[in-house]
Amino acid sequence: MIYGIIGDIHSNGDALTAILGEMRREHVDGVLCVGDIVGYAAEPTECIDLVREAACAVVAGNHDYAVAGKFPVNYFNADARSAALWTIDRLSGGARDFLKNLPLVERLPGITLVHGSLHRPEFFDYITSMAEAKQAFDQLDTPICFYGHTHVPLGITLTDGRITVDTGHVFDLSKAEKALINVGSVGQPRDWDIRASYALYDTEKRVVKINRVKYDIHSAADKIYSAGLPKFNALRLTGR
Repeated sequence: MIYGIIGDIHSNGDALTAILGEMRREHVDGVLCVGDIVGYAAEPTECIDLVREAACAVVAGNHDYAVAGKFPVNYFNADARSAALWTIDRLSGGARDFLKNLPLVERLPGITLVHGSLHRPEFFDYITSMAEAKQAFDQLDTPICFYGHTHVPLGITLTDGRITVDTGHVFDLSKAEKALINVGSVGQPRDWDIRASYALYDTEKRVVKINRVKYDIHSAADKIYSAGLPKFNALRLTGR
């Protein structure tokens, strides 16, 4: 099977629409989502609707749970908190219930999904060190885990007890015992590449590719400005 994996959409409907179109052209067999559908940008309802229609498995991100009342917004910086409160006021009860009922961890045959780390997933910890990667590997009981949260694509593999970090965009996992793959961000990349990011996973070849897709950043930014959301949320889309 070929899976398309998305995450950190953050209410950016322009970016999500572009990526879903690209995945249709790639003829993916299924779409998976590692959370943070909402937050920062101006189209939360549209993004929730698109994910509900396209994805066969979705886990919660910290922004999703914050909007659903299951994670404190006070943990966020001022711009993220402002966007979360703005989003709460604009979502229907059905949309909030959808976010509220998302699991923290989802397992498919051979695949695990989580937003942050598998170690204490309810705290949405980041994986930014070898020690944190080891904690996640200790909890991983499938060959591969897809995650997000940092908005930076990354491959971390465990082979013969050795952890290796790969900052490239093609990950051959045929010899790895386990792998943690950060799929980057659809709606707000933070790796100095402003194009939307998603992953393709070929389950037979055990190869993951990070793909980048151009979208109308100015349209997404204008919607943020028009909504009265923090200006920095728009400037971030341009890599500033």
